[in-house]
Amino acid sequence: MAENLAPGPDHKPNQKSVSAYGQWADGGWGMILTGNVQVSDVHLGGPGDVAIPSHASQTPSPETKEAWKTWAATCQRSGTPTIVQLCHPGRQSPAGISNRSFFAKTIAPSPVPLNFGPSILERLAASLLFGTPHEMTVEEISGEGGVVDQFVEAARQSFEAGFKGIELHGAHGYLLAQFLSPLTNHRTDSFGGTPAKRAEVVLRTIRAIRAATSPTFCIGIKLNSVDAATSESLSDVMAQIRLVAGCGIDFIEISGGSYENPLMMSADRDKEHGAARELFPGVRAGCAQGFPRLVLMVTGGFRTRIGMEQALESGGCDLIGIGRPATVKPKLPKEIILNTRDVPDERASVALTPYQAPWVVKHFPLKMVGLGASTMHYGAQIKRMGDGLEPVDR
Repeated sequence: MAENLAPGPDHKPNQKSVSAYGQWADGGWGMILTGNVQVSDVHLGGPGDVAIPSHASQTPSPETKEAWKTWAATCQRSGTPTIVQLCHPGRQSPAGISNRSFFAKTIAPSPVPLNFGPSILERLAASLLFGTPHEMTVEEISGEGGVVDQFVEAARQSFEAGFKGIELHGAHGYLLAQFLSPLTNHRTDSFGGTPAKRAEVVLRTIRAIRAATSPTFCIGIKLNSVDAATSESLSDVMAQIRLVAGCGIDFIEISGGSYENPLMMSADRDKEHGAARELFPGVRAGCAQGFPRLVLMVTGGFRTRIGMEQALESGGCDLIGIGRPATVKPKLPKEIILNTRDVPDERASVALTPYQAPWVVKHFPLKMVGLGASTMHYGAQIKRMGDGLEPVDR
């Protein structure tokens, strides 16, 4: 769901952003959640990411402020509240696409390089594209102009532009997820060593954003459950969710995957998983039992009105996130899912045509290439929307 519509050097929302989000704005959605907005233009996830200048001295220009206000107003012109997803890729920022030199290191809580696999090609790709990250100092994390400040500045800019809230991206292997996970956080200071200390950067960020915005400004977070494969790691995840919930977070979205284990790109996400919602069962059950008032969002696999209603009625989640179908049918709620007058339950669905990657892509010896091809297809539909064209389902 990365738009890649805002190329450098300024990486601000533009007419293509307005055109694409305008189609979603009129679609009858309960909420719009933007694609990644990077809190640092020195560390991008993609070359066309919307991004905030990294240094506090680089205050947004009047033109940038106006572009953000136009984007917010367009998203919400039909009354749909819009949340900005804030992200820092950390060690998952490829070389050559950001406002940093090609040889400058990525950053992470610990110097743990990406591991795509054991083959020479996989190791070479990880080394050339990402390298071994620089272990962040405490000052780079929580000092003046550090990562916490960068998230706060991005949230403040979103607030001043008129957006209704932000979601911190703490999943999919990005920087906040790197801090939360013992696989990538080997620190023994105030930002690592225990589940609580690994969550400290997130807690400080939430509190600082709340202080810099408004009590009515929505703050959500997307968290990974991919590490919760054992009861021990599940208990760590639940301990961190308890701390996050105690900060007064407004909603939590449960997801899974990273560049090393890209579950979020899996073809299984194009299949409805049924009323039981087998996605992330341990974390969902833990949230339901331990935090019954916590608003829980689950994204991935929802394709029918009946399936969505059953998931909500069963208590499996409180909010339903829809990604890929929205790139093909930007007015899906208005035209199908919520259109009970004209579309009966048995026809209230969206079936995506299974993506068939070219043979050379399918058999390429890098797993990320094959999985990324499907993601790029849906990204291409957003680009069509940005160009004022109708998206297509192959």
